[in-house]
Amino acid sequence: MKGMNYKGYFAKVEFDAEDRIFTGRVIGIRDVIGFHGESVAELETAFGEAIDNYLAACKKLGQQPNKTYSGNLMLRIPAEIHASVAAAAEVSGKSINQWAAGVLEEATHAQ
Repeated sequence: MKGMNYKGYFAKVEFDAEDRIFTGRVIGIRDVIGFHGESVAELETAFGEAIDNYLAACKKLGQQPNKTYSGNLMLRIPAEIHASVAAAAEVSGKSINQWAAGVLEEATHAQ
C-alpha cells in the first residue's frame, strides 16, 4: 500500500496534474483531514501539521479524536478455506493470527 503514516494515522496520496501538487487525505477515520504540498518534503510536513492540528482541535473542543484501526479483524470465510489456512499456519510453525498477518502484510506491500 502506498501512503503515509504519522502517529498511527494513514493517508492516501495522489498527484493533481492540473494544479501540479500532491494532495493527501487521511483514511480510516470518519473526520475529514486533507493536506497538500508541492514536493514530497512539503507534503510530509503538511501531513504532520494536519494531524497535530486535528489532535489539538479535538483536545480544545473536549472531543475524542477518531481512532485509527484497532488491529482486530473478523473474517467470515468458507470452512474449506479456514481449514487450509489452519494447515498452512501449522506447517509454518505459526498461529493462524501470525500467519494471516504475514500474508496480509505481504499482500498490501505488493500493490
